[in-house]
Amino acid sequence: MGAVAEDDEAALDGSDPVDEPFPLLIAVTSSPAERIRLAERLEGIAPLLLVADLDELRRLIAPPQRPAGTPSPPALAAATDSALVIDSHRSTARCQDRETDLTRLEHDLLVCLTTEPIRVWSYAELHRSVWRDEGRERKADVQSLVKRLRRKLHELGTGATIEAVRGVGLRLTDRQEPRIGRA
Repeated sequence: MGAVAEDDEAALDGSDPVDEPFPLLIAVTSSPAERIRLAERLEGIAPLLLVADLDELRRLIAPPQRPAGTPSPPALAAATDSALVIDSHRSTARCQDRETDLTRLEHDLLVCLTTEPIRVWSYAELHRSVWRDEGRERKADVQSLVKRLRRKLHELGTGATIEAVRGVGLRLTDRQEPRIGRA
């Protein structure tokens, strides 16, 4: 008889592992750099939910409530199919049926920008968050990375792009409507 994995044994005895409770770590911090640091340190320990504030956490864990006259869930799902989805485990970005691979730097920049999509990030903040080195905050590094990432976002067909705010920095915008999601 072949070897049986622990998950297979659970299925054989009739219990469903999906129904079993599992630990979930929830971290609340407004700093994108701190969220990245926590994700790196806690990787593999348990599923991790990182949020910027308690309001965001409430929105994520509260049961959805539909006021009268809103579309049914299938219609809502169809509307969000064109959202930009970042798969951190595979380091890819996806929009509808298109997908593109991201380098570590492209992934980290996109994740940083999506943590607060409306916020304008200075070049120094982006450099520290993506390259993680305090002393070398080179604007040219960020500009080169943004150029490559803009091209990939355009090829995906998403309305999301990285917009320069003169004299301030960069922000992620969605030309159609804000539909930026995370995987």
